[in-house]
Amino acid sequence: MRILISNDDGYLAPGINALAEALAAVAEIVVVAPDSNRSGASNSLSLDRPLSVQRAANGFYFVNGTPTDCVHVALTGILDYRPDLVVSGINNGPNMGDDTLYSGTVAAATEGYLFGIPAIAFSQGSHGWEHIDDAARLARDVVLRHFDTLARPYLLNVNIPNLPYERLGRPVATRLGRRHQAEPVIRALDPRGKEIFWIGPPGATKDAGAGTDFHAVAQGRVSITPLQIDLTHSTQLDALAKGLA
Repeated sequence: MRILISNDDGYLAPGINALAEALAAVAEIVVVAPDSNRSGASNSLSLDRPLSVQRAANGFYFVNGTPTDCVHVALTGILDYRPDLVVSGINNGPNMGDDTLYSGTVAAATEGYLFGIPAIAFSQGSHGWEHIDDAARLARDVVLRHFDTLARPYLLNVNIPNLPYERLGRPVATRLGRRHQAEPVIRALDPRGKEIFWIGPPGATKDAGAGTDFHAVAQGRVSITPLQIDLTHSTQLDALAKGLA
């Protein structure tokens, strides 16, 4: 099995290094990741400038671009073969509910999916990297499941509680929960006295009931959510057609 690995925390992040080490034991891996933290980059591509690719001493490729750039460049410019799987992460913190729309971690996996390759995004349930090696071991377990019951390609979003491996509950299939709207921006002044703004924290959970990713992780379970890309609001098509008649 040949696996392309990327992330949004950058090629030096503990998460991608732990994930690469865990998967190298069971697959042929290539790592192509951003040169720095690109959290929140979503599915953006860099179209305003050229991208450069460099190789670190450990063999990882790093790109001065977004997570989506990294997977795109890897699949169309670096690799001379088609990987069997694209894996992203392990992210420093959760990507649940509405987070998935902004997440660079999920975006890297999504780019692989859009190229017709099965893809999995991995995130830890809390920030701080606690038990990252246990999360990487669990991620390897998930990869080795192969998911033969799913149509190809598939796109899975996995959130792993920050717990020792032995305490991680059996993975459960979940749907995305929802958050309340985000907190307001944080106003500040730069050293020259000019007003600046920091994006505020995400909103609190709104829909975190049984069956959601939020609920599973809160219960110490590994959440696996199948994602799709079709954004069409199908139930409004007929109403829109009538309004346009």
